[in-house]
Amino acid sequence: MRTQVAIVGAGPSGLLLAHLLHLQGIESVVLERQSREYVEHRVRAGVLEQGTVDTLRAAGLADRLLREGLVHHGIELRFTRHAHRIALSELSGGRSITIYGQQELVKDLVRARLETGRALYFQVADLSLDQVAGPEPVLRFRHGDRAVELHCDFVAGCDGFHGVCRKSIPASEQQVFHYDYPYAWVGVLAAVAPSTDEVIYAHHEDGLAMHSLRSPELSRLYLQCSPHDVIAHWSDDRIWSELHRRLATDDGWVLQEGPILEKSITAMRSFVVEPMQYGRLFLAGDSAHIVPPTGAKGLNLAVSDVRALADALSEWFVHGRDELLAQYSATCLQRVWRAQHFSAWMTQMLHRAPDDSTGFMHRLQVSHLRYIAQSRAAATSLAENYVGYDLA
Repeated sequence: MRTQVAIVGAGPSGLLLAHLLHLQGIESVVLERQSREYVEHRVRAGVLEQGTVDTLRAAGLADRLLREGLVHHGIELRFTRHAHRIALSELSGGRSITIYGQQELVKDLVRARLETGRALYFQVADLSLDQVAGPEPVLRFRHGDRAVELHCDFVAGCDGFHGVCRKSIPASEQQVFHYDYPYAWVGVLAAVAPSTDEVIYAHHEDGLAMHSLRSPELSRLYLQCSPHDVIAHWSDDRIWSELHRRLATDDGWVLQEGPILEKSITAMRSFVVEPMQYGRLFLAGDSAHIVPPTGAKGLNLAVSDVRALADALSEWFVHGRDELLAQYSATCLQRVWRAQHFSAWMTQMLHRAPDDSTGFMHRLQVSHLRYIAQSRAAATSLAENYVGYDLA
């Protein structure tokens, strides 16, 4: 087989890249290790920045998102049992966020890909990359009982942190930056109408709690826990008890309970590889960088990456120019490091430090949160980063 761009990974980044290339008349083949059912139902991020929504709308991929997504113009910070709203749109020139589950976005993108008639292979096995430093990379894999050799002009590695693409780059040709945070999240999907109209971040002396939304009927909730914890220690009763305690306010706000459909523990880490390209192989999304989920940046960074990569590949195939391809990594890393800083800042401000035996850090955090609640300048900084800071 031969194609112009081989895309490894059928998550949001790989599928969106494939569609953006299709709009430019550029051929691609998308390869995914998991089944279609798996990728369409794995629960991940759900907060879309304004720029992400604008990209999907311009690509003709936002019809259902615009019908069913929940547009938010603010978020709420809670500390010392008081709530403080941060008016995102007012402070950021009218920009907003939209709540729309990643699994729903993937369903839309899979459907759009199939409608183009271009190649999309699920349950690909034994994938390997060869000759990525040369002019014609080769991918070898099995699909069903068939062994396939795929030749291409470029490879887009959109296969996540554990994928094969980043591992295909020689260690001597990349630099890795990482940090493991001393806390994790218990994440819960509950079949109950959200008890809030906007996302709530609560700082509590015993650990963060967060109340998000997935739909008018589904709530997404999080609790800080130890990275060494196991989900078996978190019964439904314990989860609801901790959520009530950490989200409580003095104004009588009530958290509604419902059946817990899913629960898991997510470790928190930051990770960046530089550069995000090697020869004809370009990394995008989680294959190149991971952010802690506190700042809601992971999916949005992936969209930003593939938007830049699609523009660069279009310049190459349509106009014969390689300047944008050469600049791809540097272009993306500016936004990646801005998002890393914001995500680390939000994470460290809202979580209980496990070694804070005297309560010193807790008091510093409360002071910082109070400053954000009282200072328009501080709230503006949070708002413009949360909705997506425009580096241009």
